Amino acid sequence: MAEITGYGGEQISFLWETVRAPVIAPLLRICVYICLAMSIMVFIERLYMGIVIILVKLFWKKPEKRYNWEPMREDVDVESGNSNFPAVLVQIPMYNEKEVYKISIGAACNLSWPADKLVIQVLDDSTDAHIKDLVEKECLRWGSKGVNIRYQIRETRGGYKAGALKEGLKHDYAKACDFVVIFDADFRPEPDFLRRAVPFLIHNPDIALVQGRWRFVNANECMLTRMQEMSLDYHFKVEQEVGSATHAFFGFNGTGGIWRLAAINEAGGWKDRTTVEDMDLAVRAGLKGWKFLYLGDLQVKSELPSTFKAFRFQQHRWSCGPANLFRKMVNEIATNKKVSLYKKFYVIYSFFFVRKLIAHMFTFFFYCVVLPLTILVPEVYVPKWGAIYIPCIITALNSVGTPRSFHLLFCWILFENVMSFQRTKATFIGLLEAKRANEWVVTEKLGDALKNKTKTASKKSLSKFLGDRILIQELGFAVFLFFCGCYDFLYGRNNYFIYLFLQVITFTIAGFGFIGTFVPMS
Repeated sequence: MAEITGYGGEQISFLWETVRAPVIAPLLRICVYICLAMSIMVFIERLYMGIVIILVKLFWKKPEKRYNWEPMREDVDVESGNSNFPAVLVQIPMYNEKEVYKISIGAACNLSWPADKLVIQVLDDSTDAHIKDLVEKECLRWGSKGVNIRYQIRETRGGYKAGALKEGLKHDYAKACDFVVIFDADFRPEPDFLRRAVPFLIHNPDIALVQGRWRFVNANECMLTRMQEMSLDYHFKVEQEVGSATHAFFGFNGTGGIWRLAAINEAGGWKDRTTVEDMDLAVRAGLKGWKFLYLGDLQVKSELPSTFKAFRFQQHRWSCGPANLFRKMVNEIATNKKVSLYKKFYVIYSFFFVRKLIAHMFTFFFYCVVLPLTILVPEVYVPKWGAIYIPCIITALNSVGTPRSFHLLFCWILFENVMSFQRTKATFIGLLEAKRANEWVVTEKLGDALKNKTKTASKKSLSKFLGDRILIQELGFAVFLFFCGCYDFLYGRNNYFIYLFLQVITFTIAGFGFIGTFVPMS
């Protein structure tokens, strides 16, 4: 038996040596070149945004001085009422939001705006009859206090969130409004939100959207929420700020923003053709010539998904949707006649191609596949500038969003590499419009559920519980990287095994589901 095993090992070794140099090495070398090209693209994009954001902070005037803006003034004439104030519709879409529905409804009802000019519309797509009853009673409670609040339900969930928002705008009282603000069920705006945002829309008729910045009430809950905070802070502080300051275009974040109703109608309304209805509407409105404004100091509190399962579903939607939208709109963007060539280039190349496609693919293929494989194929050389220097600069530029978490930067890198697998997979699903391209899973919000876990814990079978936690593909990558790390430790020259073993640990932790908040079985 030992002789047979030894003979088989020799055969495999001989076959590997035979095909490695003439076949594997050239193919892997091409992959390295492609990854290096992608790294340069991401590096230039990050460097460009870094330079612009420095210029914005140093030399740009504040939005109140760049745009026409005057504070809202109360009318002193009793007969004219609140004629200075436009009618505003607040839409709150929700789906089985038992833990947070009171928060968003209460915050919306407490907005500082004349009662006769404000309509709160709760769009409840809940399938749980008990939760629907709770939400309706909460609306009735606020209605009894004099708040103009409407509770709307549909027979089906067709179109998901986009369908609910579209249906909500069909009512006569909604059509009579000038502006519409959207808050997801876990969002809690400050009372002065409308008084700070609406003047930009009133005095600048070319602005369609004013987007606020998300802040997170549970950022310190666990390591998973800290990692998300780092990524999202960069998105808001840099990507959205740069898009607003230089191009007057960026992606609507789906909540925490206020739209001009006329712009929504001119752009064709809400569409449910992808899972990023917010980005879809923003791109279509941008192609009509409308401008957007991001206000970094207009902050809205919200909740980050704190369970790994909820986070993975969210990331699938956020990665698959933009890729699918790019597939459907790239020709329309390229042939548009209303916007400049520069703006079309920015939307196609920078906004979509680099940030929504290349960034995910480069991270996954280079750090989790190509670089480890070069350890097994010594004929292929990866230059230090591509393997170390550029990635370090990109990472440093990403860290500016959350200075308080700088010490977690290396953990964030390892975590982002793990998540890049899910994001890359979702990106290809969106590009190819595969089976899960239109999968919509509402991000679970825990609210105060963990504080009352004995009351809220749901019953799960052991197999369902393990199925939610064990991720075979991530564990498979952990095994692959462990093998490459061991090989590099024994025979390598670049000491990549230090990084590889740390990445193995991260993939293993993710594979066994030991990330984020743990919700116990009852």
